[in-house]
Amino acid sequence: MRRILVFFLLITTLFSKAQELNCDVVVNAQLTGNENVQVFKTLENQLNEFVNNTKWTNKVFSPQERINCNMVINITDYNSDVFVGSIQVGSSRPIFNSTFESPLYNFNDRDFTFQYLEFQNLNYNPTQFESNLVSVITFHIYIILGMDADTYQLNSGDEYYNQARTIVGYSQQNNSKGWEPPKGGDQTRSALIDNVLSPTYKEFRTVLYEYHRNGLDLMSENVKMGKEGVGNAINKFSAMHSRRPNSFIQRVFFDAKSEEIQDIYSGGPNINITNLISTLNKVAPTHSSKWRNIKF
Repeated sequence: MRRILVFFLLITTLFSKAQELNCDVVVNAQLTGNENVQVFKTLENQLNEFVNNTKWTNKVFSPQERINCNMVINITDYNSDVFVGSIQVGSSRPIFNSTFESPLYNFNDRDFTFQYLEFQNLNYNPTQFESNLVSVITFHIYIILGMDADTYQLNSGDEYYNQARTIVGYSQQNNSKGWEPPKGGDQTRSALIDNVLSPTYKEFRTVLYEYHRNGLDLMSENVKMGKEGVGNAINKFSAMHSRRPNSFIQRVFFDAKSEEIQDIYSGGPNINITNLISTLNKVAPTHSSKWRNIKF
């Protein structure tokens, strides 16, 4: 009995401490010509520990529920404790009853300048600016959490998106690039979260949910039904496109999904996708070469 109790407590402890993310953070400094400088490796190690060992929500994630994601920080220049570069962020979501993962978030954040001293503590305060390094990293973490939640239950990512917006609010006071209030055509972090939460682009979150729950998650039971569900979800972008053609948030979606969509409709049982192809060419013309590769 005692052994069973100890085993139960051990399992409970492991599950209660399991964090939300399984994230691979890479710091690439090749463009500086000094990629072997120790500070880059120290920064990479600290960021991996920070992202993967911090508790970002009040929910309990089992180890197999952790969200797979990656962050590649490309340093282009540095001087003493000032670093200039960009960060490419991606995440994926498992497909029900399969070994496949669906790409969910793919964002190239080009304006990333921060100060960092080797071995400095990385502290996150949900209501207060600590550093631009921490703000940028945590902003993308909450976008990842929000998008992941939205794929399981409609509009369930609100608390994470709201935290991302809070981070934007206090980080704008630092006057670093990438946090500016959105203007026409901007692709800043501020523009991203404004798009996600704006009623103007409400179909984006509906598509996230229906594409995964009414589409991909049905593939293991009925491929034809799953393909129809994915297509029905994507067709909802037509209404959003009519209001705001070529929107930023729509481009974010297709940057992550275009190859997957091509693969879904390039094999398996045939369905009528004439309307879908028309929608894709209208709402995501920059990926037209992929749509031409779809055989139906």
